[in-house]
Amino acid sequence: VYLDGAGFGDHTVVIAMGIDTEGRKHILGLREGATENAPLVTDLVASLQDRGLVIAPRALFVLDGAKALRKAVRKAFGARAEIQRCTVHKLRNVLSYLPPQWHGEARRRLQAAWGMTSYDEARAALSSVLAWLQGLSEAATASLAEGFEETLAVHRLGVRGALRRTLQTTNPIESAIDIVRSHARRVKRWNGSSMVLRWMGSGLVRAEQQFHRVKGHRAIPSLVAALEAQALTERKDLA
Repeated sequence: VYLDGAGFGDHTVVIAMGIDTEGRKHILGLREGATENAPLVTDLVASLQDRGLVIAPRALFVLDGAKALRKAVRKAFGARAEIQRCTVHKLRNVLSYLPPQWHGEARRRLQAAWGMTSYDEARAALSSVLAWLQGLSEAATASLAEGFEETLAVHRLGVRGALRRTLQTTNPIESAIDIVRSHARRVKRWNGSSMVLRWMGSGLVRAEQQFHRVKGHRAIPSLVAALEAQALTERKDLA
């Protein structure tokens, strides 16, 4: 499940998109508000549950790092939610705290770490980046440390290749939002939430018509098996 927010005038719309076991994308729901806050996201997640979204025994949520999104997912699904943080957003955030002359090297090191095949290799490489950043910027170090493990969720689940690249970022849902923006490009004034939701709804319908199965979809059954095994291990540990 992907969750992301988009601004339209003074309005914020949070969108949920799911990927099924065959790799097909589906718009699950949306909510509109003044800001991307926790109550707004919680309301969206609750509405998904009310309309039959079942997370059992465990599911992967891909988020951009917004605290409101993470808080709502944890509140609704607890330990059943495995969270993958978007590595593109994390990279941008780390770079924002570094002098420009270090951007190229930081980008190279981070992308190399997240590109490692196994979880152990990726974690070791990312730890090395963390140590390197400590000599450059406390803020950049803190940024990478926050959500460190959540940037490695797909590695921990053994996801590789094209599917891992798909699930490491929020690009799939952002592509849908880009289609909505193109659909509404001639709108100059947003007159109330009803107008925003009408345009969002029609734009997302148009986006769904252009959806293709995600890259690496043949590996999704292995991901589902890894999530189920993880949930089983946790139940045994609790017992």
